[in-house]
Amino acid sequence: MQETRTESTAVIAARSTDPPVETTEIEDLAAARGYDVAAAVTQAGPEDSGTYLGRGKCEKLAAAVAETGASLVVADGDLTPSQHHGLRAELPDGTELFDRYRLVLAIFERGAGTRRARLQVELARLRYELPRIVESADEGMLNKRTEKGSPVYDVRDRIDRLEAKLDSLPDPAEEFRRRRREEGFDLVTIAGYTNAGKSTLLHRLADDLSIDEATDGEREGPNKDATASAADRLFETLETTTRRATVGGRPVLATDTVGFVSDLPHWLVSSFSETLSEAAAADAVVLVADASDPPEVFREKLEISLELLADQGVDREDVVTACNKTDLLPAGERERRLAIAAERAPEAVATSAREGTGLDRLRSVVGDRLPTEEARLGMPNCDEAMSIVSQAYDRTTVENVAYDGDRVTVVCRGPPTVIERLRARADAIDG
Repeated sequence: MQETRTESTAVIAARSTDPPVETTEIEDLAAARGYDVAAAVTQAGPEDSGTYLGRGKCEKLAAAVAETGASLVVADGDLTPSQHHGLRAELPDGTELFDRYRLVLAIFERGAGTRRARLQVELARLRYELPRIVESADEGMLNKRTEKGSPVYDVRDRIDRLEAKLDSLPDPAEEFRRRRREEGFDLVTIAGYTNAGKSTLLHRLADDLSIDEATDGEREGPNKDATASAADRLFETLETTTRRATVGGRPVLATDTVGFVSDLPHWLVSSFSETLSEAAAADAVVLVADASDPPEVFREKLEISLELLADQGVDREDVVTACNKTDLLPAGERERRLAIAAERAPEAVATSAREGTGLDRLRSVVGDRLPTEEARLGMPNCDEAMSIVSQAYDRTTVENVAYDGDRVTVVCRGPPTVIERLRARADAIDG
């Protein structure tokens, strides 16, 4: 038996009622947290209510941990507190045990960059751990769990303090919406499952980013933020990523969101993404779906994604589905995915963010959903008028500019808030 543990090595424990047992996504999640998967022990059939895997599989799992020296076992499921306690007892001493939820929390722990995000992750982790602490506590501890100084009391007290702290912090989503209204930008939210191509699509749409497959988000120097990472890995986006883009000739703020992951509860993902709540205030939502998924998987992910967005108050009419990675499919399969998407959302567009195809059509469809007002601005031809013309070009779609003697007339269309400001400025100098 190997005594030295390898801190970056994990063993997967997985089961399924439909063999063969697939472990690709849980291995990708482990890799996203920085673990090398040394082995996988799988079981086809119903889970054991006490230890998740059956007795024989638990013995094989313990042997795999001992042989590889792994420091972590990841169960590809939602372990109940009693299953967590029972399975942990079957493993060599010192082995850490995560289920799927706890692994995602660990990824978020490493990726949370803002103070608010770090507090959110800690709160979610403590809510997850509390019933497991209670399950593993002895009877005497349970009788004292409300007394000061007990682990259970300490966790509950910390949860209360974290909830109060988060409630007292400014809401970044509301601040973002306020600034957007003041600056007159439309907002486009990009949502979807991890690895569907959301970050790459943001690169294609943004005015100030370029595709750079070599970058991993760790660039140094003055241009380190010029290119956001588009690496093919889970949870590439953990927090808000917003860039200016041009859609239908109009400037918009395109916001990438944290990706959805299979078999996770809504609260777990939504609690780490302010942008999910911002989606309700967006003028349009681009739902990026991986068209290379098998039809049934594609259909299921679309339905779950739309439910998540609906929970945040997003009207389905505001959703545009980007059926991405269509370059990986033959023509007949592309049409099949588009038909599936069209059954669930009013607009579906075939795209390949990697190849850059279908993006003009996507911009057009998204542009049709942006609130638009038209104005004819007549004013004296002066320096202030030229400033208004410049702002109109910058913030709206200018249809025509006409000069007639000492007068200038601008016909433009754009966001109602921008049009209102331009009209007020034009009226002011027109006397």
